[in-house]
Parts: sequence; structure tokens; C-alpha cells
Amino acid sequence: MAAPRTTVPRKVLGRLSLPERTFVTDALRTETVGGVLLLLAAIAALIWANIPALHDSYESVSDFHLGPEALGLDLSVAHWAADGLLAVFFFVAGIELKRELVAGDLRDPKAAVLPVVAALCGMAVPALVYFLTNLPGGGSLEGWAVPTATDIAFALAVLAVIGTSLPNALRAFLLTLAVVDDLFAILVIAVFFTDSIDFAALGGAVAGLAVFWLLLRKGVRGWYVYVPLALVIWGLMYNSGVHATISGVAMGLMLRCTTREGEEHSPGEHIEHLARPFSAGLAVPLFALFSAGVSISGHALADVFHKPETLGVVLGLVVGKAVGIFGGTWLTARFTRASLSDDLAWSDVFALATLAGIGFTVSLLIAELAFEGDTVLTDEVKAAVLTGSLIAAVLAAVLLKIRNARYRRLFEAEERDDDLDGIPDIYEEDNPAYHLRMAAIHERKAAEHRRTAELKAAEQEAAVRHGLAEVAGGAGEENDRPA
Repeated sequence: MAAPRTTVPRKVLGRLSLPERTFVTDALRTETVGGVLLLLAAIAALIWANIPALHDSYESVSDFHLGPEALGLDLSVAHWAADGLLAVFFFVAGIELKRELVAGDLRDPKAAVLPVVAALCGMAVPALVYFLTNLPGGGSLEGWAVPTATDIAFALAVLAVIGTSLPNALRAFLLTLAVVDDLFAILVIAVFFTDSIDFAALGGAVAGLAVFWLLLRKGVRGWYVYVPLALVIWGLMYNSGVHATISGVAMGLMLRCTTREGEEHSPGEHIEHLARPFSAGLAVPLFALFSAGVSISGHALADVFHKPETLGVVLGLVVGKAVGIFGGTWLTARFTRASLSDDLAWSDVFALATLAGIGFTVSLLIAELAFEGDTVLTDEVKAAVLTGSLIAAVLAAVLLKIRNARYRRLFEAEERDDDLDGIPDIYEEDNPAYHLRMAAIHERKAAEHRRTAELKAAEQEAAVRHGLAEVAGGAGEENDRPA
């Protein structure tokens, strides 16, 4: 009789594969630096906009127009930051999504279910919270999408500031969540915030994208080919009425993110490596500088919790995100019969879900699109985004700090490399060569300890002999002395 088949339950948030860990580590390092710059830019914007002597200069710089009017691109500095620089941010997001789909966790449908469901619930529940807050109060429903976004860079900046050693599995989950979140945010922007379409310009943008795709497939290289073409595509997309950042996503998705024979990195990974520092270090902080400068006062902050639109945004970010992501993760694990990693607890997932309530960059962008034409309400909703993100950051910091000692031990175990071969030891436990190297290392250490012990013993023995000699010499002189 055949033995019954047993299946090992799949682990949720388990250890990453080595290539995935390497990619996540590199990506998060850049995003963390960018997040700190983003945080500084937001603080600078608030100071610049709220000091009476500087407020007028902030407004004049933000509203200063430049660009070729004949091409429909005579835009304000703030407009260039939102539509132009953020196209680079979404270009990187497109590459990240493509890599996740063809070489990352989203390639495996079983592994993709968790972040996709968690991200969808993390967008649906905040939108529902916004609706439930605004329907009874008679508020505008136009801002339902504002609290649905997660800002990965700002979240990582919070982790850097509070100094938590979050395990790689949780960091990777946060990054994948943000990638999927960005995808749905892009769809929301494209579908719900396009009022009218210039089909001639849109057709030109599509034709430009087709040329872009053909050049990639033919293996044509050279930034001097792709950068001018990308600018033309962006300009046509902007004039079509579809938000111009969509062009960045489309071009990012076209890049090849799988390696071929003889390649160490795919073209997508290479370009992402070049574009990510520009996106995280310049494009997003500049957008924050010209978007986060809202007037903050005691009265304005009080209004955040009294107006249905602003209260809906705050509750959506703080409550909706945490409940949505945690609930989506728990339900996915429950119905797929997966179990949480032995190293983590559900409280860790809830803390991470709370951290995802930081919805800075894309939330500010959607606020501008949702309430376009109503400057006062736009600024109030932006203040609500800042308030909600701050509350979520503080709550997440407290929750993560409670478990930080545990995280530090896990992180140190993941990073330990005693054989100094550049690969963490935790990934080599089943490799005989690793154990041979470790045996040789231990043998060398044992030999050093033996030599040290022998030297100490010899020194002690010499000291004893020297002491005995002094005692014996002293006794002889004492006996020879006359009475």
C-alpha cells in the first residue's frame, strides 16, 4: 500500500531567494536615500510656504511658466514637476512591475496572489472608508482615490529614521505591495482622471510607443535615440488629455527584464539602475517641494478633522490601509492554507500594513487631479494627506519598535557571512563546500587558540620559575647574615 502523500504548507513572507534578496537590497538602498531626500523636500516645502516672508516667493516660483507654448507645453514649474518629473518615477515603476512579472515574485501565480490581493484590499478599503465618511456628511466623492496609494520611498525613510532592522521578507513584501499599488494607481489615473481625449495626439503617442518597442526589439542602443523619442512620446501623451505619466509606465513595461546568454543583467535592470537614482534623488523630491507646500495652521489642522473630504483621506490612510492590507493578507493565507513564516507574527504584518498608510507622492498627485480647479479644497486635502501619512508613520514606528530586538536578530542572521564569500551563510546551509570552508576556518581559529593558550602557559610557567628563584635567593642571604 502506497504511503499517503504529504504536502508541506506554503509559507507566507518566507525567506527570499538569493537573486531576489540581492535585487531587493539594492533597490531599497536607493529608495531609502531617496526617501530621506523626499522627507527633507517636504519639510522644506512646508517651511517655505508657511513663513510669511517667504510665502509669496514660493507661490511665484511654483506658478512660474516656461516651455514652448506652440507645442502646448507652456507649463508652470509645479506642473512640470507633476507631469514631467513624475513620468520618470512611473517609468521606474513600470520597469519594476515588468521585472516582478517576468523574473520576480509576481511570475509565480501562487506567490503573486498574496501581494496582489493585499494591494487590492489596501486600495479598496481606504476608498470605502472615504465613501462612508463623505456620503453622510455630504462631502465630495471626487477624492475617493486619494487615500489608496502607498509611498514606498517615504515609508523606507521612516524605517531609516527610526532605525529598525526590518527582515528582508517584510521589506520585499512592502516593495512588491508598492509596485502593485503603483500599477493600480496608474490605472485609476488613466481611467478616472481623463476628461477629454485628443485622438490625434493620442494616436501619435501610440505610434511613438510602437517605434520605441520596435527599436528595442531590433537591439538598437544609444540614449541619444531613446531620450528624444521618449520626450516626443511624453509631449504627445500630455497633449492627448491622458495623464502624461502613463507614457513613462508604458515605456518601462516595454523593456526586456530577462537575461540572455552572456548577460549579467537584463537591459531593464541596467536602465533601472541608471534611472532610479534620478527618480528617487531628484524627480520625486522636486515634485514634493512644489506639491507639499500647503498652509499649515491650528485652524487648518482642525479643519482636517471636521470636513468630510479631509477626514475621509486621514481615516482612509490610517485605518483603511492597515485594515485592508492586513485583512487581505490574512484572508489570502487563510483560504490558500498557507502559514506565516515561523520567524514572524501577525502583529508584524499589521505593523507593516500601518506603515503602508504613508501615501505621499501619488496621493498628492491624485489630490491635484481630483479637485482640479478648487485650489482651497486641493490644499486642504493635501494637508489631510500629510496629516494622515504622519499619523500612520508614528503608529508604525511605535509598532515596529516594539519588535525591533527580534527584527535585529533576524536581520543579523540573514546578513551573517562567516566564510566571507559574499553570500549570506543562511543560503549555504545545504552546500557541502560551505561546511568545508567553515571547518577550515574553525580549525584555523582552534590552532590560534591553542597557540595563544600555549604562550600563556609558557609565560605563567616562566613567571613561576622566576618567582621561585627570587624566593630561594632571598632566603640564602637571610641565613648567611650573622646573629
